[in-house]
Amino acid sequence: MWQVSARSLCRASFRTWQSRLSWPGPAPAASRSPGTAPAQGLSSMAPSIHLSPAARSLFDEPLAIAVQGLGPRQQVTLRTSLRDETGELFQASARYQAGDDGELDLARCPALPGGSFSGLAPMGLLWALQPQKPFWRLVKRDVQSPFLLQLEVFEGHGERPGKLLAQAQHERAFLRDGVRRVPVREGRIRATLFLPPGSGPFPGILDLYGTGGGLPEYRACLLANHGFAVLALAFYSYEDLPKGMKEIHLEYFEEAVNYMLQHTQVKGPGIGLLGHSKGGDLCISMASFLKGITATVLINGSVANVGAVLHYKDITIPPLGSNLKRVKISKSGIADIIDVLNNPLEGPDQQSFIPLEKAECCFLFIVGQDDHNWKSEFFAVEGSKRLQAHGKEKPEIVCYPGAGHYIEPPFFPMCAASMHLLFGKPVMWGGEPKAHCEAQIDAWQQIQAFFHKHLTGKPSETPSKL
Repeated sequence: MWQVSARSLCRASFRTWQSRLSWPGPAPAASRSPGTAPAQGLSSMAPSIHLSPAARSLFDEPLAIAVQGLGPRQQVTLRTSLRDETGELFQASARYQAGDDGELDLARCPALPGGSFSGLAPMGLLWALQPQKPFWRLVKRDVQSPFLLQLEVFEGHGERPGKLLAQAQHERAFLRDGVRRVPVREGRIRATLFLPPGSGPFPGILDLYGTGGGLPEYRACLLANHGFAVLALAFYSYEDLPKGMKEIHLEYFEEAVNYMLQHTQVKGPGIGLLGHSKGGDLCISMASFLKGITATVLINGSVANVGAVLHYKDITIPPLGSNLKRVKISKSGIADIIDVLNNPLEGPDQQSFIPLEKAECCFLFIVGQDDHNWKSEFFAVEGSKRLQAHGKEKPEIVCYPGAGHYIEPPFFPMCAASMHLLFGKPVMWGGEPKAHCEAQIDAWQQIQAFFHKHLTGKPSETPSKL
């Protein structure tokens, strides 16, 4: 049995961050900006929603929500709605009671039982968003357009919405003003580079997702908002790249690393790697075999090669073995695959363990302790043991109780289960919504601080939102 002490930073930092969402005194007077509005047809004395920032904010930034003009201790239900680019609807609702003065500040007033969440949760109406379509995960496909968040206030706590008292819209954007989005089609590289404002050079990061394929850009552009030059890299199922993931050639990733190392706006002498899930073990492979890697962050990654044969020059690393008989199916038909993979410390499967002791970089493992995709904590601990056994620096391991597999940038709602492309059926990812949200907030800061430290030699210049 393995054990790692969990960081207490997450919850302590989350409480500090919560305090920053409170209005300083009474909520500000109503303005007629797009972010604040009473329900159509209501008088100017009607309840109104107040948001800060008022009309637009970055997706990883907190949003302060308050309602003014309610009756003393009036019971209301707040609901948020958001549609992704495919038109799928996500919603969350919470029941509240206004104060004696008719004010409702979500940073100070706890949600009552009966909604999507309860307790003090200033951003609960965002992180509790759930799809109306089963097994659907919220992702951002076009980072150049914002998500449009609809907020509504209804009378009472009924099962069905009561009278509409107020409504507002708010844009949750992904690109900060001045950040440049540059499609990259050089040689075999299929990627998008995000560059912060200014002439640079900037600390460089190569960003990889997992078995979903395609070219997700939202994490890369959110990181670029904080001063990094970030290359979101596709590696299969995109344009003319291979459609499947049977074999992976590391030379493709070497080409992308060299592109970053040679870019005039990327600060040398090395770059960082950031990978989630399958992208995590690809980052370990890159750090182990390629030059120019200074810092590597894995989010619920594996230290064994998973899912495809890996080739680099005359080296071949087979994928870790698996046994589908170890899949557990719940009554609702959702698969739990946490025990499917073999142990990379035993028998022939030892060949799949990536020789990360060859790496010349520092490692940070971000671990969700309720990850049901695979045993992320076990992988992190065994990676640490192997590094230290070869005289290498002990990696940083940050564990989050109650966090599942998809640890995303802050305020993405937790995805408890969705379709797994390799299994062809819905699988559970694990996690408890509020704890998962807190983990995402803290992990985002940990990742930025780690890259600032190792890529610039300076502490993070990004003001903490915690």
